[in-house]
Amino acid sequence: MPTLTFLTTCHFDHGALEKLQGSLDRKQISKPLIATDKGIVAAGILDTVRGAMGDDASAIVFDETPGNPTERAVMAAFRMYQDNDCDGVIALGGGSAMDLGKTVALLAGSGGPLAQFDPLKGGNKLVKAMAPVIAIPTTSGTGSEVSLGMVIIMEDGCKLTFGNPKFIPSVAICDPDLTLGLPPLLTAATGMDAITHCIEAFLTPTVNPPADGIGLDGLWRGWRNIAKAVKDGSDKQARWDMMMASTEGAHAFTMGLGAVHAMSHAIGRRQDLRLHHGTLNAVILPAVLRFNEKGCEEKYERLRAAMGLKAGVDLAEAIEALNAEIGMPKGLGEMGVSEDMIADFVPHALADLAHRTNPRVATAEDYEALFKEAM
Repeated sequence: MPTLTFLTTCHFDHGALEKLQGSLDRKQISKPLIATDKGIVAAGILDTVRGAMGDDASAIVFDETPGNPTERAVMAAFRMYQDNDCDGVIALGGGSAMDLGKTVALLAGSGGPLAQFDPLKGGNKLVKAMAPVIAIPTTSGTGSEVSLGMVIIMEDGCKLTFGNPKFIPSVAICDPDLTLGLPPLLTAATGMDAITHCIEAFLTPTVNPPADGIGLDGLWRGWRNIAKAVKDGSDKQARWDMMMASTEGAHAFTMGLGAVHAMSHAIGRRQDLRLHHGTLNAVILPAVLRFNEKGCEEKYERLRAAMGLKAGVDLAEAIEALNAEIGMPKGLGEMGVSEDMIADFVPHALADLAHRTNPRVATAEDYEALFKEAM
């Protein structure tokens, strides 16, 4: 199987879970906290992972990760980590469980409170160390297993993106077999998250040709395989390519993201809505693609080439057609979002880290119009 060492060591292939015990040994983790959620437990994936450990009796399990990880859940997991003298984290699940596990490792290595690490307020200067993390994704979307960020809903209601190279997991174990039972709609939503990462990262003004290439390859794989994976979840090649698209998307977004993520974070922080991040990205992406096109014409042609589209094809319309094919909502209104909420969303979008690397500067008025268009 290929072993990819870019930002971190990533064991990637069907059956890669066999690398777990060796990774624990090399990182000298003898009593890990497994950060996961009840869906992973119910699906039997936790048992599969524990079966790959030489001594699973030492593992402590936190399975209370919410759909969008919260500071409250992080602190509950961290107390469990401390109370049981854990010495590392296995972050098992989708982006939420992986982000929560990485955040526990940050607190274990650098202390708290969590808010002090806000990178927009100079918090990266306070990051001293991380407990070792082995990340095992069970969806193909966030790429958190290789990314330098995590997103947490804080007690004050803000959704903060924490970013630092030290936050990259020590090891990623990407085994597409763990995604074979993923339901169609979750396959679609997480897959659109990966595709959005590849597109937004490539469109940032950051100059990084190797990362551009990785993002375009991830888009090439994601665009050709998402509908296959949604239609037939047992298609192992499609699952392989979707997981690679997810991992490559996270490698690419070292360059940053854009207005799609600024907007989805602003909505996703709302506990009364409890909306899936990837679904939000899918629905918002067409509006932002229309907004960003002016000034990005050459990059749009490269996106079309990666997607196998003819020159001049409307990218927003192509995304809308894909969304319809794989069962995504037609707009935010179908997801329970109403126009009277937009005034709440706009300031959070402007304050989001992803807003800073959108290729076109977006004002409060622009965001208001974009939210309305995405309705």
